Amino acid sequence: MWRFVDLMSQVAYLLKKKHILGSRLLIRSAIETLGVLIYLNQKTEAVVQGKISFWQFIEITNRQMFGSKNQLTKLESINILTVLNKCEERYPGIVDIYNSLSESAHPNFDGVCMGYSKVEKDNYKTMFKNRWVEQFGSSQLNLIEKCIKTMEDEYNEHWPRTYQKLEKWLVDNDEALELEKITTNHSASS
Repeated sequence: MWRFVDLMSQVAYLLKKKHILGSRLLIRSAIETLGVLIYLNQKTEAVVQGKISFWQFIEITNRQMFGSKNQLTKLESINILTVLNKCEERYPGIVDIYNSLSESAHPNFDGVCMGYSKVEKDNYKTMFKNRWVEQFGSSQLNLIEKCIKTMEDEYNEHWPRTYQKLEKWLVDNDEALELEKITTNHSASS
């Protein structure tokens, strides 16, 4: 949650300064952070519903929290697109928003040509200027609002309910988990 709040505070600061590209990049990062919460809530629900084992859940949470793509840790992190595609089930459109923001992040057509040039085809003229405010300035507040509302829903509604169900499930299944841990050599640190 703190990461999300920090990112959104910086989004607001950049937006006030009309630094639209920077705010789009940080909204993209906030969606990734939000996606992890949604994904972990979904995996918690899957444990309670018996769709995945508790030990699979431990592996997923370890990879998510302690994984990396640059081999800084021994675990490989879960690809953010995998996470966001699962989030799409609960929040349709989140992947499209993320993809749009990603286009701004990359040095391709949207991130270079759309952001920094305007073509007048009839006059065979290209003008170079910063067009981020013109292109995306009016949509920023809507993106911020969607992002914050989704976080509020997930953090204030889904997470507490899901966590309470997991706590009850753990109490109800404590003996079986302890036996399974002993007989199959599972441990919370694996």
